[in-house]
Amino acid sequence: MKTSISRFILGVLGYTIPTMILGMVWHFVFFKELYDSLGIYNLKNPIIPLGMTSMLIQGIIIAYIYPFYYGEKSTIIMGIKFSLIMGVFLFSVSTLANAAKIEVTSMSVWLFIQLAFHSIQFITTGGIIGWIYITKAKK
Repeated sequence: MKTSISRFILGVLGYTIPTMILGMVWHFVFFKELYDSLGIYNLKNPIIPLGMTSMLIQGIIIAYIYPFYYGEKSTIIMGIKFSLIMGVFLFSVSTLANAAKIEVTSMSVWLFIQLAFHSIQFITTGGIIGWIYITKAKK
């Protein structure tokens, strides 16, 4: 289970770049009005570099841990399964823990929209990571 530095870097980027793009488009374009109405993100000028740093840290951790998960053979499906496991973990921190501490106008809408976001995020990034680390069956 030896992972090259180039695969590791591609794994980090394979998580971080799609997550940044999806996050910005999802939160600041497609659903900006919904999030505003929920009162969940109330910082007038979000600190984008802080969010990007968070995603980079997540990408580093996921790209580091994934090779321990797939063992001898990586597939796109294994990447998605692993990413969904990580997604449930991150969802519990970013959504459920926050839901217990914040006031939101509609808890059910907040939980649903976040579940949709994280599902798309982790299925997409998991497929990419599985593909980056893909290994051929030994002949």
